[in-house]
Amino acid sequence: MENLSELRKQDIKTMTEKLKDFRKEALNLRFQKSSGQLENTSRISKVKKEIARIKTIINEKRSQ
Repeated sequence: MENLSELRKQDIKTMTEKLKDFRKEALNLRFQKSSGQLENTSRISKVKKEIARIKTIINEKRSQ
């Protein structure tokens, strides 16, 4: 997880790649949770918040 200022400096292409990676991680975490293998349950909410941050910054950059 990066600082918000560091994230804002990146271009949209890089952020969409990170977004794709976080979505894959969220999917894996959901599978682990359903099978009972997930130990760090707080990681789910952290990944969701990171996805929201990236999507917000991408939308801000596209509207400028």
